[in-house]
Amino acid sequence: MATAVQHRRLLGRNIRAVRTRRGLSQEKLAEKADLHPVFVGRIERGEETISFDRLARIAKALRVPVRDLVKGL
Repeated sequence: MATAVQHRRLLGRNIRAVRTRRGLSQEKLAEKADLHPVFVGRIERGEETISFDRLARIAKALRVPVRDLVKGL
């Protein structure tokens, strides 16, 4: 069974993969999602937990459904 840390890391990798496919920097994603760029970096590294509200904002900024970001969890 995966741990919470493993889940956070997988979520972060999923977000980073979509972000880079979209050609966005962490700063641009943060701006689009109304989040701090440091927070986006910490999420992508699996260092931070995230609320559903913030996850939904990231998904909207990336133009993908939330399910694409949580795939594999």
